[in-house]
Amino acid sequence: MPSLKDLRNRIASVKSTQKITKAMQMVAASKLRRAQVAAEAARPFADKVETVLSNLAGGATDGQAPRLLAGSGADQTHLLVVCTGERGLCGAFNTSIVRLAREKANALQSAGKTVKILCVGKKGFDQLKRTHEKQILEMIDLRAVRTITYATAQPIAAKVIEMFDGGEYDVCTLFYSRFRSVISQIPTAQQLIPPELPEKAQDAPSYDYEPDEGEILSQLLPQAVTVRIYRGLLENMASFFGAQMSAMDNATRNAGEMVKKYTLRYNRTRQAMITKELIEIISGAEAL
Repeated sequence: MPSLKDLRNRIASVKSTQKITKAMQMVAASKLRRAQVAAEAARPFADKVETVLSNLAGGATDGQAPRLLAGSGADQTHLLVVCTGERGLCGAFNTSIVRLAREKANALQSAGKTVKILCVGKKGFDQLKRTHEKQILEMIDLRAVRTITYATAQPIAAKVIEMFDGGEYDVCTLFYSRFRSVISQIPTAQQLIPPELPEKAQDAPSYDYEPDEGEILSQLLPQAVTVRIYRGLLENMASFFGAQMSAMDNATRNAGEMVKKYTLRYNRTRQAMITKELIEIISGAEAL
């Protein structure tokens, strides 16, 4: 049975932890607002790029379609770009993305495909190297990046496109977490190369492009890859802070419950000791 001193130390320790989790919750809440605004502002632009690509792809002939749109013609080697957070203390945020990527990798390997993995974020790399260390090509560290910008996504997109042009893979899929709310983040897999474009609506207006569709697509497709990666990074950032805020709020409330439990136990132990001492005093006085 712990002594009163042990119980006091435990109460003080839990209260200190509660202060830390409360501070982290407030920091995550302040950063979440900016990250959420940035992610939501990027969605209309990214959706419009998808619409333009869909219209252009519908008008391009097979001979005009660039390789980034038509693909390599094979489906043997797959590149998985797994975007996760650089830090923990965010609940199941990183684990849910890694689980989706791992299931995809295992399914491809079971089908006899070759899998290569590009990790964007330290936490995803730490988890994936336990089971797919041989498939990991590189880990891109973004810990020094304070704010996600378009320039952050450009080197990643350039590397993905360079590998495709070099014939190192046939299909590329991006994994990230789409932000829905503070308590809801959706692990998402989006095929980058060749892109999965929405079908053109039947009543959608048709456009005449100058120059032709193939030439425009050759310039637009690399930018579209960068836009998708940029959007994924923004969604990931908002999802991370939302998950961290929720996790730290739960930790703060759990710490409060532990403080109440230990305080009640401390009071009961103290009262039992006082009662025991009083009984001893009274028994001694009666013995006289």
